[in-house]
Amino acid sequence: MSTAAAAPRTGAVLADLLPGTRTRDIALVVGGAALTGLAAQIALPVPGSPVPVTGQTFAALLVGAGLGARRGFLSLALYALVGMAGVPWFAGGSSGAGGATFGYVLGMLLAATVVGALARLGGDRSVLRTAGTMVVGSAVIYAVGVPYLALSTGMSLSAAAAAGLVPFLLGDALKAALAMGALPTAWKLLGRRG
Repeated sequence: MSTAAAAPRTGAVLADLLPGTRTRDIALVVGGAALTGLAAQIALPVPGSPVPVTGQTFAALLVGAGLGARRGFLSLALYALVGMAGVPWFAGGSSGAGGATFGYVLGMLLAATVVGALARLGGDRSVLRTAGTMVVGSAVIYAVGVPYLALSTGMSLSAAAAAGLVPFLLGDALKAALAMGALPTAWKLLGRRG
């Protein structure tokens, strides 16, 4: 195999390295939605907060980084639409729109898109770039989720930040550390660092 064949195309994400076309993309979108729904079932209540600690934010960010902006958006849109239609795969087996935590679902949709765009620019190829990408993605989730939490519960914005942001910062740092190891390692194992 020549060196040129082993190098990733400019703007490639991990999913682009898989063979296939439209069928591959459909499977990846559905798989990303299912992964997010499954990860949402890992839910631990946080005392004093209507927002649990879940695995779905981590899954949403990985889906965005691995699939890219377009497929990441479609995957999280599918996750949101199916959950709104009644499939109990939001945090803790809930479903429907309008709950106090639904803003985080919307934020994850946007975050997967942003993280996917950053991954196409190489934001998942090194530890430091991945850290920055995950911080940006988490910030997008909170930028939508916290104000939505405030509006849906009648909390002030500062109370919503205290209940829906502050308790999750340590967990987000741990999730970012996992991504910082996983994504660059995946590129390295494939021999396709950009």
